[in-house]
Amino acid sequence: MTDFHLFDTEEGPHVLLVDGSQVFAIDEETRRELEVACATARVDVTALLSSLGFGAKRFLSDPVLVDPPLRALSLAVVEKCNLGCTYCYAQGGSFGGPAREMSWSVIEASVRRLLDSASTGDRVNLAFLGGEPLLNRSLIRRATEYAAQLASEQGVKIGFSITTNGTSLNPDDAEFFEDYAFAVTVSLDGIGEVHDRLRPTKRGGGTYQRAIARVSPLLQRQRRMQVSARVTVTPRNLGLRATLDHFVALGFHSVGFSPMLSAPSGRDELAPSDLDVMLGEMIACAQEFERRTIAGDRYPFANALTALREIHRGTHRPYPCGAGVGYFGVSASGGLFACHRFVDDPRGDMGHVDTGVSGERQRRWLAERSVDRQEPCRSCWARYLCGGGCHYEVINRGRPACDFIRGWLDYALGAYVRLSERVPHLFADLSA
Repeated sequence: MTDFHLFDTEEGPHVLLVDGSQVFAIDEETRRELEVACATARVDVTALLSSLGFGAKRFLSDPVLVDPPLRALSLAVVEKCNLGCTYCYAQGGSFGGPAREMSWSVIEASVRRLLDSASTGDRVNLAFLGGEPLLNRSLIRRATEYAAQLASEQGVKIGFSITTNGTSLNPDDAEFFEDYAFAVTVSLDGIGEVHDRLRPTKRGGGTYQRAIARVSPLLQRQRRMQVSARVTVTPRNLGLRATLDHFVALGFHSVGFSPMLSAPSGRDELAPSDLDVMLGEMIACAQEFERRTIAGDRYPFANALTALREIHRGTHRPYPCGAGVGYFGVSASGGLFACHRFVDDPRGDMGHVDTGVSGERQRRWLAERSVDRQEPCRSCWARYLCGGGCHYEVINRGRPACDFIRGWLDYALGAYVRLSERVPHLFADLSA
């Protein structure tokens, strides 16, 4: 098991301690000792780190969580969509079955399930997904108003979010989302024709101009609301730097990239050579993020901000996200699933909103999916920053992106050291 990772910056050699994601500056002699430890199995790495003054504080004991509290639900308010995206995990929005809409009884049971799990002062989140959730706009609004009122009565803080393709937005949505401080994520896969090829209508028509026109009122209105762009990266839209600059200029609160690793159709999945290109593009974006941040300019590259925040906090997570932990996806019929990507998939079935999460299924999921019980994760230095990769993608395709993730985190560690020296106030903001 690799307990540390050596990396170099302009400030000299550094080491990341895997437990607690602790970063330390080291001298050349210490670096040589640690390099020897990497090269031979005869060295007791734990004892060596202790003798060098590192690793005295332990953060992880039993990495497998037991009965974690429910803190977030995503509601598939409609299992249908108006687009025909080439790689859609929901298979056109219906998850491989007939198109369905969520009933009010399922909404009510979901909201009560979420809020009944929280105590006064706790924070929970209610998300709306699909399909395309805005095809059931009236239900979203009714659910939001109901959840906000119930949360207020119980003294629970609640946040709202929605993921949309943008084509069904209207000006009234801007006011509603602003009133309830929504986090709005718009799926956009590039500029103009690049986006149109990946996210066409079901008849093959373009959607970029319509989506941008519909999202513009939200970009102008956002104060409490935050509007972000999420780009799914495929072999056909690898020009990330130009895409990032374009969406930043449009006024998005943040812009993030996510690699397409597993699609039900097998279309547009990234190959290892594509991931090499994507890593180079990600680093180019991050270099511009560093330059502009040092200059005092805002450059909302979400991937860089997230990586820096996790390193600064000393993240040491045994899972990649909250899926099956404190977060579940709710199908239109009320089924509880490990996340929105597992909706109507028996592999992620966790119960029903009427009866709650099955403790047996959740405990089995948490035990099996822990990064310390996965291969080759157990021996990877990046395991507690990565968490083992998206469960859905790993179960369906394995781990083709490990080198990409390690390359990105190695760069992020260097950026963290550089920015800590030059703009330390950035990390006070990230900690807030």
